[in-house]
Amino acid sequence: MSRILYTKTHEYLREEGSEWYLGITEHAQEALGDITFVELPESGAEFSAGDEVATVESVKAVAGVMAPVSLRINEINSALEDAPEMINSDSQGGGWLAKVEALDASQLDGLMDQAAYDAMEK
Repeated sequence: MSRILYTKTHEYLREEGSEWYLGITEHAQEALGDITFVELPESGAEFSAGDEVATVESVKAVAGVMAPVSLRINEINSALEDAPEMINSDSQGGGWLAKVEALDASQLDGLMDQAAYDAMEK
């Protein structure tokens, strides 16, 4: 069973086994509208919590995707380069942006679980 943690800025980290997947939430992709382009980070890049990791462009806006915790990019979802609309159709599944490694696991405690995220005023 996977565990999903959320940020107040609508990013998520989904844990599956020993891997974490970074992406934007269902709410975020709905707010953006039709996504037309995604700029992904380089594999191996490291970011501090709060750094911009990627950008998502839609017909309405360009949004930065922030690192929920300090992390290293292990793999990017290269399928998004040709099909960024996957984020609209399955943002918290196949529309993930990158597989990441948390560099400071204690920072995960600062993220929200599903109940806290659902209760947050969006």
